[in-house]
Amino acid sequence: MSKIVETIPNFSEGRDPTVIEALASTARSVPGVTLLDYSADPNHNRSVFTLMGDPAGIGEAAFQLCKTASEQIDLRTHRGEHPRMGATDVLPFVPIKNVSVEECVALSQAVARRIWEELHIPIFLYEYSATRPERQNLAALRKGEFEGMPTKLLDPDWVPDFGGPAVHPTAGITAVGARPPLVAFNINLDTANLEIAKAIAKAVRGSSGGYKYCKAIGVMLESRGIAQVSMNMVNYEGTPLYRAFEAVRFEASRWGVNIIGSELIGLAPAKALIDCAEYYLKLEHFDYERQVLENHLWE
Repeated sequence: MSKIVETIPNFSEGRDPTVIEALASTARSVPGVTLLDYSADPNHNRSVFTLMGDPAGIGEAAFQLCKTASEQIDLRTHRGEHPRMGATDVLPFVPIKNVSVEECVALSQAVARRIWEELHIPIFLYEYSATRPERQNLAALRKGEFEGMPTKLLDPDWVPDFGGPAVHPTAGITAVGARPPLVAFNINLDTANLEIAKAIAKAVRGSSGGYKYCKAIGVMLESRGIAQVSMNMVNYEGTPLYRAFEAVRFEASRWGVNIIGSELIGLAPAKALIDCAEYYLKLEHFDYERQVLENHLWE
């Protein structure tokens, strides 16, 4: 049976359509791979691509995209709301069908080695691919960002898994790893006060006492003049989207602030959204496997 792997590379460019389309063209050029979606955010100055295909094709596409990003993106001049440390900031591999986590870990290691050997971009391995527990968390790896990374890498505890104690001068350093599916989920607030968004993010994220499977930061959307709680839901069953949404609504009310909208970045598993429908519609005796039409089509 065919094997399917997903990769969701994040690039530190969300404003220049020429660069974004060059990345899209690269993604489309690799046999055995389908570019499912890509989107760019000028405030975050970041783009997110979603590709799916067989392991060999996905590995080749991941490398070629990293190569294109290193040629097109210069982090010395990059500014944006989203934390970043590399032109290709993060490169995850997700098992989708007939592929084990172990196979995705091996794929991530092979791609990481090739990126270092051919492009001279150092690599941190993260999540399931991490070589040490403290390197599982992407936020810990990215702390210091591009500007602080040269000093960080001088610490023996932060020597890259591939490469020496120095970043690529323009492309920085990239995190590569295997991980489960996650949902990138942002909530927009009717306030221009960034400190309120930061306080709400701190209340809901797991690292500061909120939900275990929620990572959150507060950012400013300058183009709209509003603040945003930007979240990664790393286990959408452990912490459903509706629970995070309601927690943000509850915390925002303390400040007299309302939610004016939310957004998904990239693709989301159907169940993550259907769980929200089940919750808000108060569906009784709902059977996800039996009552969702697309599940029968997939079979």
